[in-house]
Amino acid sequence: MSLRGPLDRTTQAMLLRQLYLAYFETRRFERASEVAEQIVALGVLSDVAHQDAARAKQARGDIEGAVGHLRLAARTGPASRRAFHWWTLGSVYHLARRYDDAIGALTRAARWGTRDKPLYQGHLAVVQCESGRMVEGLGALIDRLSEVPAGQGYGRFVLGQMAYFDRRWDEAKKYLEAFVQRSTSGRAAVAIALGGEIEAARRTLAAMAKR
Repeated sequence: MSLRGPLDRTTQAMLLRQLYLAYFETRRFERASEVAEQIVALGVLSDVAHQDAARAKQARGDIEGAVGHLRLAARTGPASRRAFHWWTLGSVYHLARRYDDAIGALTRAARWGTRDKPLYQGHLAVVQCESGRMVEGLGALIDRLSEVPAGQGYGRFVLGQMAYFDRRWDEAKKYLEAFVQRSTSGRAAVAIALGGEIEAARRTLAAMAKR
């Protein structure tokens, strides 16, 4: 789709994003990445465009490319979305098992976070546990996240992993099964974007099944 024409940049960005989503949902990640770069070039909602570009890069296995876009999203986005961008960056590092980098990004997310702070703090605790660090107060973090809206959706993944490390097996199973069910029964784009987390949740469920 050409960026030249009578349409204003915002309209162009909206149309390109629909094309991006169509490519992403059909797993044509290279084309999705190309379209995302066109949206970035328009300079409309730059941080959202960088998020989309990062998602396509991550799906292609280009972690460094995804990281670059997410750092730009955190740098160019409004303060109200800064914590979200740092958290997304931490999630990418987490799935890549780059724990020190993940801890750094998630620490920033927790610092900037407001309404979703319990999610960011919980995810930070999960990464710390996975990296072999001792984390005190997991129970309090679980209780706090379970009582806020951020504990739904992606929060179920974080709750399940925290409960697993806190040896609360029944809770871990409940949360992780709910996360997998919800993530795989909706739009294809969601299941694709959360593919790494779905795989991690299933690994944890399999590990508990062997107990």
